[in-house]
Amino acid sequence: MTLFSQLGGTISERISQIRQTVPDSVRLIAVTKQVSIAAMRQAYAAGIRDFGESRIQEAEAKQAQLQDLLDVTWHLIGHLQSNKAQRALEKFQWIHSIDTLKLAQRLNQFAAQASHRPKVLLQVKLLPDPNKYGWEVSDLLEDLLELNRCESLSIEGLMTILPQNLNPSESLEVFQQTKELASRIEQLNFAHIRMGQISMGMSGDYTSAVQAGATMIRLGRILFGDREA
Repeated sequence: MTLFSQLGGTISERISQIRQTVPDSVRLIAVTKQVSIAAMRQAYAAGIRDFGESRIQEAEAKQAQLQDLLDVTWHLIGHLQSNKAQRALEKFQWIHSIDTLKLAQRLNQFAAQASHRPKVLLQVKLLPDPNKYGWEVSDLLEDLLELNRCESLSIEGLMTILPQNLNPSESLEVFQQTKELASRIEQLNFAHIRMGQISMGMSGDYTSAVQAGATMIRLGRILFGDREA
């Protein structure tokens, strides 16, 4: 029996049951790609205040219909193309998917002219995976000096997405390595890079992520059920 099948039938019940297993310090981001406005309102009524979207256009349409929810925080969790950096800056308070130095620098240019400093995370991949974006560890360490010059960004930590088909012990190990990498970077004491946030863990592996030190988890299927790819 999967964890999903053990949860209650309504969105509110699922959120309540997950909350009981996750520390209050962990931010629960509801991944709302292809989720209806009605379902998002149910999640909001159950206490969700963080919505994660993968595509800017879909997020914009939803934001227009949810303008009355004034205390929602929007997170971009999908791959961000450089030519959409300015739109992302305008529509999201958090961007989890900064995956290249070029993208960070471009976003920094737009942020310098904006009224707020966007909070961003650096996407890393601890294991080789051609299907995932992100820095490999050695490349990220090489780019930290230049990233530290992106003074208009608020670099808050790391984000990672695991390769598919890892077993629970393998998942836990990679999550622990991500936490260790964040600690390693924190100890370098860069002026404009902080590592207090770690976004990792999704519906199938969030419990291991929390065990390893995640401060944000991104849950979609376990809250809203299966959706189209």
